[in-house]
Amino acid sequence: MKAWAESLGGISYPLLSDFYPHGLVAARFGVLRTEGYSERAIFIIDRQGIVRYVDVHDIDLQPDNEELFRVLALIEPAQMARSSAAIAAAVPSKAETTFTRPDADVVIYCTPWCPECRRVRAYLSEHGIHYVEVDISKNRAAAQLIRSYANGNETTPTLDIKGTVVVNFDRSQVASLLGIPYP
Repeated sequence: MKAWAESLGGISYPLLSDFYPHGLVAARFGVLRTEGYSERAIFIIDRQGIVRYVDVHDIDLQPDNEELFRVLALIEPAQMARSSAAIAAAVPSKAETTFTRPDADVVIYCTPWCPECRRVRAYLSEHGIHYVEVDISKNRAAAQLIRSYANGNETTPTLDIKGTVVVNFDRSQVASLLGIPYP
């Protein structure tokens, strides 16, 4: 939650994170799974307590901050005007609107809050594999590329291993592409 809040540039909207074993709010909003964890869900609620926006998707997918800013600007234009510095910090600069693949055999596309990204970093490091990481929460052009690989979703981690794209961390496929023995 903290990393995602930081990716929003410190805007001054109250944020709530609700997860198992707590889960009361997630259950009341219908996004708590029977396994005890919730989907990633974003509800924007206006000052009158009316739900104005709902985005529910798999926990491994990243929310689209640009879409959230657009919705917030429609709901509370004055508040968003006061938060313009935070938005400017979070919205990509002109340089980030294009993307050139880094010159590396292994490129991983991640976000700061992705638990599977932490696992792939550890796995590659454990096997002495050099990689370059691209944070798709900051580089929106790279995020667009990932959406093209993952049926419109910002799925992390996505790996590009010598030109072969692996969406999600499929350990056996990654091991095969890198020549690492797999049990």
